[in-house]
Amino acid sequence: MSVPGIVQSTLTDEDIAARVSLGGEDELFITPTRTLVYRAEGLLSDESVDEFPHDADRLTLSEGRRKTKFTLEYALDGSREFSVPAGKTDAALHPVLAGVLNGNDITEPGETVVQTYRFSELTLIITSERLVKHIGGAVWDEDYEEYHFGDVTNLAFEDGSVATQIVLTADGRPQRIKAPNEEANDLRERLERALFEYHDVDSLAELNERVGEDEPTDDGPAPSMDFGDGVDPLDTEPAEPDERERAETEASAAAESAIPDSIDAHQRPSADDARDGSERTEPESVPTSSAGETRQRTPVETGDVFEESSAGSIERSSPDPDPAAESAPDADLESELLERVATLEDAVERQNDLLEQQQRTIEQLIAELKQGR
Repeated sequence: MSVPGIVQSTLTDEDIAARVSLGGEDELFITPTRTLVYRAEGLLSDESVDEFPHDADRLTLSEGRRKTKFTLEYALDGSREFSVPAGKTDAALHPVLAGVLNGNDITEPGETVVQTYRFSELTLIITSERLVKHIGGAVWDEDYEEYHFGDVTNLAFEDGSVATQIVLTADGRPQRIKAPNEEANDLRERLERALFEYHDVDSLAELNERVGEDEPTDDGPAPSMDFGDGVDPLDTEPAEPDERERAETEASAAAESAIPDSIDAHQRPSADDARDGSERTEPESVPTSSAGETRQRTPVETGDVFEESSAGSIERSSPDPDPAAESAPDADLESELLERVATLEDAVERQNDLLEQQQRTIEQLIAELKQGR
């Protein structure tokens, strides 16, 4: 795969240790001393190359939904940053972090970085000769810890329901590292393989037999700290039999005593209710305008009202439609309408062509934004 001319001129005499595609023609080129960020020519920028030396004091990641920002902090030059697409974060971090370890003389010439793991604020880096651990918001800074494989005297694993605990004993002191079960198997396999190759053994038992001490210097392994331990189980024991039976008996008795009363109250009308009902059936006397006279309110005979309404109604007839209103449209009007439709069709076609061009431009912009520009 060819190297862009602008990158080739920046490399001088250095070799490319790794290269990572960032989408499109954008790439990362990692050398032993620098990370080169190459941006191809696009709508938002011209062709360019940015250099980031590996002698940084701190490396921090800021992950977003679309982009991840790499920030390198230097003692004299301050902070510098570049962005990569979110889906390229792990692919870019591994070689960049390997270069930072080499630039700070943590790894030796010929030592390779095997794998990088990030578990929340814990970063683990397995190389061919050591295990590097960093805890904190940064991926790496000067507060790191390292365990050289030549100092390892024992390796063990303690399985848990949520996490696996790695017990690495170096210089007689056990170091406990937790890894989520989703990635623990991969971490275990790579760590064992690196240790086996370093000590030239084929199994964990053979490794512990070769590097193990005759007398352990600690008082024994510390108690396992499994995620989820210490959470009291839910109390699922039922209530005492006497209390439950007594509660059910009292509830049944209350229900039985309430049901007959409610039924009697609804089914047996009282004498007052019957008397009131009979009184309500009598016609109501309403006073009239004449003194001393009363009349009774009786139902209206709807039949008479309808008959009177029908008899007193006035029959209306609609006027006959105008024959001239239903005549055929004028020929000139029809021709004008057809001409307007043709003009509108031409305008719509031109608008569609413009929309297609704009769509292609927008898609190119989106692609460049996703590449971290």
